[in-house]
Amino acid sequence: MWDASDEALLAGFATGDPDAAGAFVRRFQHRVIGLASLITHDAADAEEVAQDAFVRAWRYAASYDPRRGSVPSWLLGIVRNVAIDRVRVSGRRKETAFDDVTTDRWLEHLPDTAETIADRDAAAPVLTALRALPAEQREALVAVTLYGLTARELSEATHVPLGTAKTRIRLGLRRLRDHLGVRTA
Repeated sequence: MWDASDEALLAGFATGDPDAAGAFVRRFQHRVIGLASLITHDAADAEEVAQDAFVRAWRYAASYDPRRGSVPSWLLGIVRNVAIDRVRVSGRRKETAFDDVTTDRWLEHLPDTAETIADRDAAAPVLTALRALPAEQREALVAVTLYGLTARELSEATHVPLGTAKTRIRLGLRRLRDHLGVRTA
């Protein structure tokens, strides 16, 4: 079972095969909990987010399309959404979390964080591209993608007009995409 591809494990997980489900959870649990912890800043919340994310992955496994990305990317997208929802509902979005993002010290710890949520080799090009962005664009992208801030919340946290916050996000995404060589339709 351990030699099965991610797609095969997901298919078995979706059908309720207990061996496939166990292997699927074991294969991805560290990444899932790592990303959930990064977003929620709370171990108990991270465990609940992980459980909820695996349930959603099981429920929506039929919607997985390998042409749109890998199984880990799909699963971590679910985790991100569940974690951000959890933080928003609890009303415990920590101001210090964004303050940490605005410092260059935060980037020094990215490789360890990236290793927690994905393989270092897969994360390296993204981290390199992220480091190449101007500081204000990098901070905006980290705030909206990892911490789940909206453009309005970013605007308020950085004391810039809403249009400026949106521009930083848009330009940062464009530069990141260009640096990674991603083509859009």
